[in-house]
Amino acid sequence: MPDRTDDPDETQSDGADAIADAWSRERPGTPVSSIGVITRIWWIGKLLDEQRRATLNRVGMDAATLDLLSTLRRAGPPYRLAPGELARRTLVSAGAISQRVARAERDGLVRRLRSRDDGRGVLVELTDEGHAEIERTVDDLLTYEESLLSALTADQRDQLAGLLRILLGDLTRLAGS
Repeated sequence: MPDRTDDPDETQSDGADAIADAWSRERPGTPVSSIGVITRIWWIGKLLDEQRRATLNRVGMDAATLDLLSTLRRAGPPYRLAPGELARRTLVSAGAISQRVARAERDGLVRRLRSRDDGRGVLVELTDEGHAEIERTVDDLLTYEESLLSALTADQRDQLAGLLRILLGDLTRLAGS
């Protein structure tokens, strides 16, 4: 992990800088400033994905189940949502939610209930076992992921979160999501 720095001007060159420099040298005039952001986000995403997979493997959970159980747990009591709302909150298709729910239901982590408001509607509810499972894993996962940000001060984390929120919002808008 890199040394933490409180000086935002103190930077280290990395592979993204080398890529931008090479393109600037080979194709003068080609816009390369995005490389410093996009390439680093892409690389960070790959590293974080590897770290999350290893952590989830260690705690005995897969990412899809974590996403489903976490979404239901964050919904608050009675820890139930309609499949369409689950899909919206997890940014996956209705078909993916259906598969996740079927697998979690088979494992006893969720149950499907008929909606009281609409006899044809279905709600997905966290079972006691599913609740215990997410409680068991969430602190371990988030504590570890917190440690992955140790190179940043609290102010730097807040600033980065704000900038990423802006970028994500704009990219989402451009994608028409």
